[in-house]
Amino acid sequence: MKPNMQFIKVFFISVSLSFMFTNCASAQEKTKAACIAFYNIENLFDTIDDPYKNDAEFLPNGMNQWTSVRYNRKLENMAYVINQIGGEILKGGPTILGLSEIENRTVIEDLINTPPLKGLGYDIVHFDSPDKRGVDVGLIYKKAAFQVTNSTSNRLTMPGKTDWYTRDQLVVSGLLDGEMIHIIVNHWPSRAAGSEYREAAAALSLRLSDSLRKIDPNAKIFIMGDLNDDPTDPSVYKVLGARSKEKEVKSDGLYNPMFKLHQQGIGSLAYRDAWNLFDQIIVSYPLISKEDNGWKYYKAGVFNQKFMLQKDGPYAGYPFRTFAGGAYAGGYSDHFPTYVFVVKKHK
Repeated sequence: MKPNMQFIKVFFISVSLSFMFTNCASAQEKTKAACIAFYNIENLFDTIDDPYKNDAEFLPNGMNQWTSVRYNRKLENMAYVINQIGGEILKGGPTILGLSEIENRTVIEDLINTPPLKGLGYDIVHFDSPDKRGVDVGLIYKKAAFQVTNSTSNRLTMPGKTDWYTRDQLVVSGLLDGEMIHIIVNHWPSRAAGSEYREAAAALSLRLSDSLRKIDPNAKIFIMGDLNDDPTDPSVYKVLGARSKEKEVKSDGLYNPMFKLHQQGIGSLAYRDAWNLFDQIIVSYPLISKEDNGWKYYKAGVFNQKFMLQKDGPYAGYPFRTFAGGAYAGGYSDHFPTYVFVVKKHK
């Protein structure tokens, strides 16, 4: 069933873009735009003790003294940021947003019901993961613009590691303004675990995307997440095969628009006075091909406004996070969100 176009107009605006659709009669043509984003929101835990989650630090009497006041402030901060992602073209938050470091579905429900997100029509896709830290990945989307048709949670295992668990990879398929797209949401194992774990995660993401392409060779796929690696690292560049230039991408390959940002010194998190771009959104070839067949990749960005930066102290210039140096700071997240715009002809 096609989305109701009266509602679609709320989330898709007409913009003039001269770079696309070179076979058009005029240099400029009205297009529809959508924003697809990812955000590691740094340990969004509720204040309730869950015996199945490792949440002891995030309780009112825990190490972080995670009270309802702090929890609600965290929700307000996250909602404030999310509402502004992609605002240079689309106002009112991304059309689709992947999330990581969330405790459960309840915290996502609280998030989308926190102003200014409340009333924007977001819905949720979420599965519980076995991660020992107690965090999952998830996805929120505007129901008027995107209709979910299928979703699965996919487990990463390591040979011989029967007691090792990490975040599942979430695959969500659906109709974006009537056209099928696929989102794979990731939070790959930490660097402390060793590169072989992230390479195994990359191999799983590749298998998932390959399975989608077997069903539809022209599948439009977005692989997003906190990969705990940069675009130049082997897990991303070699195992996943995400290329840095569009002309290098084969018909069954992947393009990484974050590569150029990384080369420019733009990052999504900082560590020891250096920037990393772990939070990436990678797209499949049909999104960059010259064929005039619906949604196309337009541009990518890191949402890193001044209010999201630590203003003083040893972490000045870093992302203004919730906890810094073991102390409550009351900020946003230790990661910046990343996003891409896709566009298509307005009919």
